[in-house]
Amino acid sequence: MSNLKPIHWQPKPGIGYSVFRRSDGGLTVSFQDLSPATVQDWYEFAAEHLLNADRLTRNLYDLRQVSEIPEAALQHAITLNTDPAARNIRLAVVVSSEQVRQRILEIAAAAAGTGADIRIFTDRTAAEAWLAEPLEELA
Repeated sequence: MSNLKPIHWQPKPGIGYSVFRRSDGGLTVSFQDLSPATVQDWYEFAAEHLLNADRLTRNLYDLRQVSEIPEAALQHAITLNTDPAARNIRLAVVVSSEQVRQRILEIAAAAAGTGADIRIFTDRTAAEAWLAEPLEELA
C-alpha cells in the first residue's frame, strides 16, 4: 500500500508496548505489560489515532505476553471501542490465556454491533490470515 499514514508513536522508557505500521495500512500493537503507565500511554495514542481514522483499517493486537487485563485497561478499551470511528476497524487480538480472552469478549460485548469487528485468536498466523481475507468475507 502506498501513502501509508504516519503512526505518530515513539518508544518510551517504561512503556510496555510497541507499534508498527502494517503493509495493509493498519497497525500491529504488541504489549509486553499493562502497567498503569503503559495503559495511559496506549489510551492516549489510540484515542488520537481514532480521531484521524478516515478509512477501513485492519489492526492486530498481540497480547500473548499479558496474563491479565486490569480494570483501567478494560475501561479504556471499552471507551475507545464505543467511539463511532471504531466501526471502521477490523481487529485481530492474539491471546495466550483464557482470562485475557474473557476480558476481550467483555470489550467486544460492550459495543456489539457498533464497535470494531473483533476476533480473538491464540495463533498469530491464523489472526494474520483472517486480517488478509477480502473485506466482504470479514462480516
